[in-house]
Amino acid sequence: MPYPAGHKLKVRGRIVESAANAFRSSGIRDISVPVIMKGVGLTHGGFYSHFESKDQLVCEACSYAVDHTIQLLQEAVDHVSSGSKINAIIDYYLSAEHRDNTELGCILPAFSGEMPRLSEEIRQHFTAELDKIIAFVSSIADINKQNGTALLSLLIGTVILARSVSDLEQSDGILAAGKINAKMLLSSWEQA
Repeated sequence: MPYPAGHKLKVRGRIVESAANAFRSSGIRDISVPVIMKGVGLTHGGFYSHFESKDQLVCEACSYAVDHTIQLLQEAVDHVSSGSKINAIIDYYLSAEHRDNTELGCILPAFSGEMPRLSEEIRQHFTAELDKIIAFVSSIADINKQNGTALLSLLIGTVILARSVSDLEQSDGILAAGKINAKMLLSSWEQA
């Protein structure tokens, strides 16, 4: 019995989503194709009917995760009735919820440390996806790309440090310090 129209595309989408979640929580190098396929209830033998390589899957998972992050950040902005929209992004990005839910969080903190050791194909794709988030943050903050890059770097670095320490109180302090300094940085640009 043949599969219904669009079945293969739906399965591919489930594989990409599973990979994005796994990569965000455990990194790229530590997650194998069999683990990803098992995450969607498939054997690893079917992987190559959907993807040419793990690198291709990593690129698609990166795009999926970046689009998901932009969607979450846009939702944070949409819930602001008054006040600064960029502050809503800062508050969401540097929240305990974002820190604690790595499998659904921004992929940039998870991928950044691994990028130098990955293929040029993945690094080029990551660069394009990074540019997409920088453009989004810069647009919301109404700042230039250079300042948007600096702000996003501060946010990513804060999340990496907050996730790295074993002391929850210290982690919360890192998030709080990141929020204060990100907002101070924005304020200094407005005054310049």
